[in-house]
Amino acid sequence: MTAVTINKAEIIKDFQREGKDTGSSEVQIALLTARIKHLTQHLSTHAKDKHSRRGLIHLVNQRRKLLTYIKKVNPAKYLELLKRLELRK
Repeated sequence: MTAVTINKAEIIKDFQREGKDTGSSEVQIALLTARIKHLTQHLSTHAKDKHSRRGLIHLVNQRRKLLTYIKKVNPAKYLELLKRLELRK
């Protein structure tokens, strides 16, 4: 069994706006995307893990709300974020 680790510090450094920014919407979306990818991989091997599936749905909804907020406030940043995270094609 391989444990995939999410390097939060690296993700935060890549998506932060300035020096100590750890809570902006872009950073939150990037962290949620990493967790979603990890849970998706977990669920591909453990199909009957209903509790993790419920958590995954919660994370996806939370990311969707943040993306909607960014789309409303700054459409250019929204499109850039979609490209960087490779969310929609």
